Amino acid sequence: MNLNKLVLTVICASLSANAFANTTDIKASNNQVGIQATSTHVDYTETGNGMLGSSTGTQDTENGNVPGFALSLSVMKDWWLGNDYLELGYSRNKGDTNYVGGAADGSTPYGSIVGQDGAVIEDYHLRYGKGFVFGNQVMLTPYFEIGHHSWDRSVNAGETYANRYYGIGVLGQYSPVRKLVLTANLFGGGTYGSNIDVSGAGGFSGSLGNSGLFKAGLAADYAFTQHLHGNVGVDYTSFKYGMSALYPQGNGYASFEPDSTTNYTTLKIGLWYAF
Repeated sequence: MNLNKLVLTVICASLSANAFANTTDIKASNNQVGIQATSTHVDYTETGNGMLGSSTGTQDTENGNVPGFALSLSVMKDWWLGNDYLELGYSRNKGDTNYVGGAADGSTPYGSIVGQDGAVIEDYHLRYGKGFVFGNQVMLTPYFEIGHHSWDRSVNAGETYANRYYGIGVLGQYSPVRKLVLTANLFGGGTYGSNIDVSGAGGFSGSLGNSGLFKAGLAADYAFTQHLHGNVGVDYTSFKYGMSALYPQGNGYASFEPDSTTNYTTLKIGLWYAF
């Protein structure tokens, strides 16, 4: 009877060791290169303040899902502080959004003009942080990130918005079972160098107001093999552009860009190579 109990104990311990992951799985998920298919939902709103006889309140909106892809390389090694984390990322989305607006001079209300606009959205970032292990299955990685964002919007003759950003965030990673890593991401920072280029008649190029920037995300990584991983996730980003200066066009007319709010929600699925 005692021998049976000993055998049962050994079997249970073995199954437990195989069932539960440790930070080895988390580190493996942080040492990967991969590609993802993405779909970004654009939620953009311009708000007028009545300047120069323009409309007040919501002036125009862009909404829609824009498909694309994302490339990422992440490395976690003991370079300097231990569990040093480095990530490089690039994404590009291209498609159409649904435009709803009104006349810029306020002669027709919001909703009187509808259509579709082409959109090209590009982002890239660099992230550095350090991972801290808690227990056997949890890692928290505070990090610093810088990046660049641009949106080529084909409304009218074309408008291109761009900004750089910086901030700090934290990755929370949990491995509930072997081969599976769940990740939550929170980031807060600010934009700088925000600008717009407007093409066509009445066009101009100038600075926009900067704002705070918030990002949050959830992801799951599963190791099909030692090197082949699958990844799914969702990211949310929110920031604003402040109104530009006035740009005289002659004959008493002037052009400017109003205040706006941008929200992106991105769904991602892809394959990664762990090294």
